[in-house]
Amino acid sequence: MYLNLNGRKRVSESPFKGKTGAKRVLNALGYSIDGLKAGWINEAAFRQVSLLAIVGIPLSFFLAMPAWAHAIIVASHLVTMIVELLNSAIEAAVDHTSLAKHDLAKRAKDLGSAAQLVCLFNLAAMWILALLA
Repeated sequence: MYLNLNGRKRVSESPFKGKTGAKRVLNALGYSIDGLKAGWINEAAFRQVSLLAIVGIPLSFFLAMPAWAHAIIVASHLVTMIVELLNSAIEAAVDHTSLAKHDLAKRAKDLGSAAQLVCLFNLAAMWILALLA
């Protein structure tokens, strides 16, 4: 239970939202680590963008670039990894719902893929910008 804005006790909407405080934070950390492991083990695309970041981020610090250029390189690599995790989550949720071909399932997967493509174009543009700085 928790208090709503009027100060009245209210039952949580979900039975899974009962933990609070440090226990909740530790559980969330565990779930996040599980998600990173699942992404690494099950998703080749996540491994690829992670390896790209593992190479690209340190490489940027070996090159003579202003601090803002390092920042946009790091941020762009991290955003690419985040979007790949979200894309993989969309694909897993769609596949869990049904493996049957459906226009909306295709649209959901295509939109996730398009988001990742935009991130990769952004990453390339940020590298070009940083190298020209």
